[in-house]
Amino acid sequence: MAEIRLPRLEQGQAKIKNVPIAVTPEGFWCCPSPTVFQKTVRTQNPLNKPKPSPPSQTASSQKKQTLVNERKASCVASSTNVVSDVQRSQGSDAPAANASLENEKVPHSRPENVPKKVTIEFGEPGTSDLKVILLGRQGVAVKLSVHRSVLAEHSIFFASRISGQQLVFPCLEIDNCEDAEIYVETIGLMYCRDLKQRLIKQTVSRVLRILKVSEQLGYTACIHFCLEYLEAVPWVGQEEEEKVVSLVSRLEGEGIGVKPVLKRVSSEIPIPPNDTFSRILDLVLTSREEKGRRDMKSVVLKLLKENNGFAISSSEPSDLCNETLYSSCRSTLDSLLALFKQAAEPSFPDRAVDKREPVVRSIYLEADNLLWLLDILADRQAADEFAIMWVNQQELARLHTRLPMVCRHHVSMISARLFVGIGRGEVLPSKDTRHLLLKTWLQPLINDYSWLQHGCRSFDRKTVEEGVGRTILTLPLEDQQNILLLWLRSFLKGGDSCPNLQQAFEVWWRRMFSRPYEESGILGQTENRTL
Repeated sequence: MAEIRLPRLEQGQAKIKNVPIAVTPEGFWCCPSPTVFQKTVRTQNPLNKPKPSPPSQTASSQKKQTLVNERKASCVASSTNVVSDVQRSQGSDAPAANASLENEKVPHSRPENVPKKVTIEFGEPGTSDLKVILLGRQGVAVKLSVHRSVLAEHSIFFASRISGQQLVFPCLEIDNCEDAEIYVETIGLMYCRDLKQRLIKQTVSRVLRILKVSEQLGYTACIHFCLEYLEAVPWVGQEEEEKVVSLVSRLEGEGIGVKPVLKRVSSEIPIPPNDTFSRILDLVLTSREEKGRRDMKSVVLKLLKENNGFAISSSEPSDLCNETLYSSCRSTLDSLLALFKQAAEPSFPDRAVDKREPVVRSIYLEADNLLWLLDILADRQAADEFAIMWVNQQELARLHTRLPMVCRHHVSMISARLFVGIGRGEVLPSKDTRHLLLKTWLQPLINDYSWLQHGCRSFDRKTVEEGVGRTILTLPLEDQQNILLLWLRSFLKGGDSCPNLQQAFEVWWRRMFSRPYEESGILGQTENRTL
């Protein structure tokens, strides 16, 4: 901040613009439209007529009437010389905002006389005892006629500068003002008695700008009311939330009490995120309402995908999150096995429909839960252990053949999803696990294939067949032969009710009978190097 004296503005260098202002109930001016600070003065002829000659000294009553008429007709002022004459709205110690009524004829400007700067004036120079000049971007200079006592009372910044002033009419300058518009409004708020009422009409983005300027000026009262506003108002969208948190967090480092605002995004009470995640999983997995359960599964899966590869929090390791998922998998598998045992009882088909339907419905829900958990694990590249768990469900696989297709076919969706994951490289179990998976669960999948095509909307035949075929082709050639010959027998009997693995069959055939690598000598060279 420096003490300056402005030289008289010469024609062609700058253009002074008296901006129309509105008087607050407290008796000071409001900030004008933001466009005042954005538009450039255009060189053009004045639209209004020249100001008539002033009335004589003896015609005082006519002069007063003329001023009243001119105030009423202020809307016809030109775009290059706007005027306003606002009287004091109250008789308090706060001054009214006045701008002199002047209509100057602007001469035609030549290219070399195009204005370089726009100067905007506020306040009442007649009663003020301090001038503040804001030098903003794009050549905008804002001159404020204000009062030392008001600024020193509300702003630590101005109080420290004013205390050293000795001039009769001091002048303070703020260089490189990034947001002149908000500086004007913030200084104007120092004259308002009810800051909260003024701020409540603003948007979050504008209050953040006011808060930033208030912090620079040390305007404590305005900072307090801005934080109260931000604590109460909703933040719309992630971008706006990040702006609020970023600015408010910076204020916290300067000793300003911002905890009520930040409580919206952080908790003072330590809550283990993994415990919360576990509760969410339990609520979703135990729900029996179809739409709510399916919608929340989609939401949770989407949110976890957005944070793929990360833990639930920076303090919680990713392995701990995966352990929570596997704990849910184990409990769901135990529940599914118990339901299979119940449905495999000899007396189960003879039970009444109202006794059988809850069991069938529960099997579907538990199978759907496992499928959802597998989707999450596969997306996190952590489903290898699930494949091991699934191939070890030998009792479940034996019971599978004893249940009606209407009860069991949803379980085959889990096997299909594993095959798709292996085919895509999302799941990378060992060779033995892949072989046992095909040996245990491929035939049940073939048996339920017709039901899957017609009874499951999410079933994608082409994707499943591609995944099964690729999984088979990852095995040693002898294992490929054994599995594909078993498939061929089923395919020749079932046709469309059996997976079509012809592409995998062709690859195996080429490997088996054409032997392209042996004929080219590649395998022989590899064996010789090994020996």
